[in-house]
Amino acid sequence: MSTDGETRPVARLTVLTGPSGSGRDGVAALVRARSPAVWTPVPATTRPRRDHEVDGVDRVFLTPAEFDRLVTVGGLLEWSRTGPHRRGTPGEPLRSRLAAGDPVLLPLDLAGALLVRAAVPDARLILLHPPGARPDPVTAGHFEHTMAHDLTERVVDKLVGLFGSSFLAPARPRVRG
Repeated sequence: MSTDGETRPVARLTVLTGPSGSGRDGVAALVRARSPAVWTPVPATTRPRRDHEVDGVDRVFLTPAEFDRLVTVGGLLEWSRTGPHRRGTPGEPLRSRLAAGDPVLLPLDLAGALLVRAAVPDARLILLHPPGARPDPVTAGHFEHTMAHDLTERVVDKLVGLFGSSFLAPARPRVRG
């Protein structure tokens, strides 16, 4: 498939967030399937690698000392602790992708999204919420868009539209949700 003369998505950081269980990771994966020019960062973590995971593909697995070094030198765009382990978003690959003109989609929890807003003020923040539930106005005020996650395909359509790609979309997988 040729993309000569096609409009590329805008190189901008878009952060997708929502409450636990909102489906942000699944939505982000489907957006990437429909718009391959959109890049999603690989998070770093101190938790042990699971058997099916590939270092550098699923996650960047770091020792606590390596993670501490990244925090000290400002190498993480945001980071958090979950139980005994930490996770974060390496900043250099993300900034390199944006500088190269690639749009970036970063699925994060609410706290991480607000940390990214502080570090990258022009990041577009999108809040997913369950259908019929309205986010409180104070929370919603931090976000450029709020979307009810009623049908996954509808949410993916909206997000792909926000990226502004005119690339031909590959066939969509059948999605429940």
